[in-house]
Amino acid sequence: MKPPCSGRREATANRNVLQLTPPRALQPASTPAKPLRALLPVFFYFLAAGVATVMLGPLLPALIQRWHIQDAQAGTLFTASFAGQFCGAWFATRNLRTSVLYGSAITAAGCIAMAWVGFGAAHIALFCLGLGLGAGLTAGNVIAGTSVPSERARLIAVLNVVWGLGAIACPILVRLLSAGGIQHFFFATAAFLAFTSLAAIVIPRASLNPNPTQPAQFEITSPRPSRASSKPSRLPLPPIPLLVFGAAAFLYIGVENALGGWLPSYAVRTHPTLHASSIALCFWVAELTGRILVTILMTFIGEAALYRICLALLILTQVVLCLTANISANGIVALTFLGALSLAPLYPLIVSFLLARTGNHVNLGALFATASFGGASLPWLTGVFSTQFHNLRTGFLVPAAGATLLLILAPILTAKHTPPPAA
Repeated sequence: MKPPCSGRREATANRNVLQLTPPRALQPASTPAKPLRALLPVFFYFLAAGVATVMLGPLLPALIQRWHIQDAQAGTLFTASFAGQFCGAWFATRNLRTSVLYGSAITAAGCIAMAWVGFGAAHIALFCLGLGLGAGLTAGNVIAGTSVPSERARLIAVLNVVWGLGAIACPILVRLLSAGGIQHFFFATAAFLAFTSLAAIVIPRASLNPNPTQPAQFEITSPRPSRASSKPSRLPLPPIPLLVFGAAAFLYIGVENALGGWLPSYAVRTHPTLHASSIALCFWVAELTGRILVTILMTFIGEAALYRICLALLILTQVVLCLTANISANGIVALTFLGALSLAPLYPLIVSFLLARTGNHVNLGALFATASFGGASLPWLTGVFSTQFHNLRTGFLVPAAGATLLLILAPILTAKHTPPPAA
């Protein structure tokens, strides 16, 4: 029989062993270097992705002329690209690092293919391009939105500012590199994306946690989950909020790409003195300005109020665009700038509202995929309306209706989420 003091010594030794070799799930939170290491490659990737995402807008007049196609046919190019984004976003959150790394590589391959293909094969190239963008952009938003929860809205806004810088660079690159043929633009964009793919290698593997009940490993402020919540829910939200957020993502991306894709063509047709690349540049400069302003305005205005104000201004600009028959060149530039400025804060705010309720849920990719479906549908519908009514101005009724629906959904999107009390 062991003496009592011996039993106490063994118990103490066992506790020391457990403290020296904790299981992986009980490891302490990472240092602040982990979020920084995860975020820097994502920010760099978003710069390149901004160029690739919006390139159809400034390139569309040249592509219509090159392939001798109508607006309804040109709209299918947007559909192909965003159908790819739909598929890429669906699986993006299962492995965030892989989605950014391989997503940029696949997009680079799609850009290279676009340099040679005809109209029919361009749909396959654009699908591949969109597949990579859907995976990388979705994963990047989730990384930024879950790395430091207390700064979620600002991080997402800043990330989208970086994307906006790429979008601004796109029409400039189109104008500079397309003088000798648009294939030079596709090659330069592919090289940029290939470089970002290499940069994504440094994203820490440990930051990718597919269990929605546990914080990401680079997250430094999120509380550790309790045992009672160890079984994840298959759905990131209850059915009604899930449908509403899916609809909001669908509508926002659809409205943004319908306006960003078709406004350059409308400007050139209305006033031949205008350049498609200049209108595209104006649109994305305004969107970048709006995303910089939102990081400042959130200090003074609540997120819900800011969301409604931006939508009211956006709807007003669309009503003027649709109802005014003879718009001057300066009027087109002004409406383009105001529309993009009011549109810019909406996506960071929608994503912030969403992640405040869900965190990094493994099935968030399916919800983000609905956004890509909007990008595939609304620009195509805009082209169909334009062809049917022989007037692109009529086609802009499609994004105007989308903005109105976003305002109708505001009460559910902006509702305060109260977490359940701790057990």
